[in-house]
Amino acid sequence: MSRPDFDERGLRSLRIFCAVAQANGFAAAEKQLNMSKTSISRHIREVEDTLGARLCERGPAGFVLTHAGKVALDLARDALRSLERIRPEIDAVRGVLSGSLSIGMVEHIVSDEGCHLPEVLAAFKELAPDVNVELRVMTFSELNSALRERQVHVAIRGMYRREAGFQYLPLFIERQGLYVAGHRIREASKLPLVYRPQPFVYEVLNTLGMQRGPTASGLEAVAMLVLSGHYVGLLPQYYAASFAKRRALVKVRSGPVYENTISAITEISRPRTRALNLFLDLIEQHHHVD
Repeated sequence: MSRPDFDERGLRSLRIFCAVAQANGFAAAEKQLNMSKTSISRHIREVEDTLGARLCERGPAGFVLTHAGKVALDLARDALRSLERIRPEIDAVRGVLSGSLSIGMVEHIVSDEGCHLPEVLAAFKELAPDVNVELRVMTFSELNSALRERQVHVAIRGMYRREAGFQYLPLFIERQGLYVAGHRIREASKLPLVYRPQPFVYEVLNTLGMQRGPTASGLEAVAMLVLSGHYVGLLPQYYAASFAKRRALVKVRSGPVYENTISAITEISRPRTRALNLFLDLIEQHHHVD
């Protein structure tokens, strides 16, 4: 007996399966999809019935893709991306830019005087009004994953070092240094370093032999802990300068200064859309690295 092909509902179920696999489980997917576990499970069963194979194991032990599920996920992603490209490609033939442009970026970079992304976005809107722009703030590691898993078209973050598979377009130089609460400047060398998963933090811990302090997620959390007076933290100079009026944060004079090239990063193997090419062209026009 032949199994049915995917109809419109089947394609929706396929998208839901991909979202659950991407979220690594039903619990996280519930929030992203705004659906109940029961509804999500029903859609996945429909995909399994259509393909005639069990795609995942779900239960007390957690969510795990089967071998068939891993194969189906890779093929489904490719198929859904192809479907999403139909309209933009046809519109391009007609001389119209459409579709979506998903941009991931690290927090607070708009505060740096070298950042001209607002001007880039303004120009992009003028030239491509029909393109739906999505802007998401993520951590360094989240951006890497989002690029490799093709959740975003481009990531705006520090270069640190060139990684295989990525292409880098420099925007501006960000400088980072060690900061301490003003009233603890004399004891700075004895205070532990606020930890967050970032290459320069690793370097400070390894080269200066500093004690590792509490873990923080994001610059706001780092600044909060440093302002408590019990820790030092690595922060971009432009961000730390926002506390200068009350001298709440003071730069550790003997501490290192790191230069980080903020870049627009794309995945080399992923075909570029016309919208992405336009966005990158505008970035290059509006930014000049010294």
